[in-house]
Amino acid sequence: MTSDAAPGPRDIAVVAFAQSDTLRTTAELSEVEMLMPVLHDVLDRTGLKTADIGFTCSGSCDYLAGRAFSFTLALDGVGAWPPISESHVETDGAWALYEAWTKLLSGDADTALVYSYGKSSPGSLRDVLTRQLDPYYVAPLWPDSVALAALQARALIDAGATDEPELAAIGARSRATDNPRAQLKGPVAQGDYVVRPLRTGDCPPIGDGAAAVILAAGERARELCERPAWIRGIDHRIEAHSLGVRDLTDSPSARLAAEKAGAFERPVDTAELHAPFTSQEVVLRKALRLDDSTCVNPSGGALAANPMMAAGLARIGEAAARIHRGESDRALAHATSGPCLQQNLVAVLEGDPR
Repeated sequence: MTSDAAPGPRDIAVVAFAQSDTLRTTAELSEVEMLMPVLHDVLDRTGLKTADIGFTCSGSCDYLAGRAFSFTLALDGVGAWPPISESHVETDGAWALYEAWTKLLSGDADTALVYSYGKSSPGSLRDVLTRQLDPYYVAPLWPDSVALAALQARALIDAGATDEPELAAIGARSRATDNPRAQLKGPVAQGDYVVRPLRTGDCPPIGDGAAAVILAAGERARELCERPAWIRGIDHRIEAHSLGVRDLTDSPSARLAAEKAGAFERPVDTAELHAPFTSQEVVLRKALRLDDSTCVNPSGGALAANPMMAAGLARIGEAAARIHRGESDRALAHATSGPCLQQNLVAVLEGDPR
């Protein structure tokens, strides 16, 4: 007897996560040299070889590297011969993970390697990030990333949603982490104003780093990991490009992404938020309906280490790793790109019942 019912979606999980130390500068290393130990680490955690991977997807940014198609050098390091099934996104690796997830959902592969990396140290990151802005009305004014974040922080303070002591407390909590890969750990001085009302302690460190995860589907995931972190939902949304038509004190796109990912169906015990500035955590906590019962950014988040193009993927990896270790049962992971939380991706991860 056969059924005409369509098959259900495949269960897909994060089965391994690895990342580099995030360092203020890696002048002695190329992107490939920085990435390769991370790739070896993540493969060793599963016992897989490069030839065992069904699909490979990466995230990076040529503007950071300062040369076109720089990701092909990293791909050569991964091994693209014999020919492999491969793709690349010109943004944070969290979006590469989304593409790999859809690939596995289609049944075209059972395993996927996702990696991303960025070197922010060679240039002025605050200036480089202006290339994300609306090219007609905003980019010609050259507002840098910290100035725009300060604009958002000022809007929150004026609305009574936060104040400077609360922002300082968020920064202190984030850096009170035992994450061995973090760039900033322990007491960090709040420091002077960078752009009012943001002080040094409200801003992310500039650093170089890389991250990688392996995805696997169905029983293959259980073969590769004792307790897989199942992706129960994932979605990404975007705000209007023009800052003038947005309410900077809220994030409707993050809220919608969380809703579509199923984050509001049941409480989460862990949330890894990609909030490079302290004020952005205030926005995300509200949009994602997080209260004090949720452990937020136990890894330290982007305030402890913010390797461009890898920090968002690391949020998913950190949330998954807590599930692997049995420290979490249901976690939310968030990634962002663009000024003032313009683009937002939310994933919900769960471990098998214990």
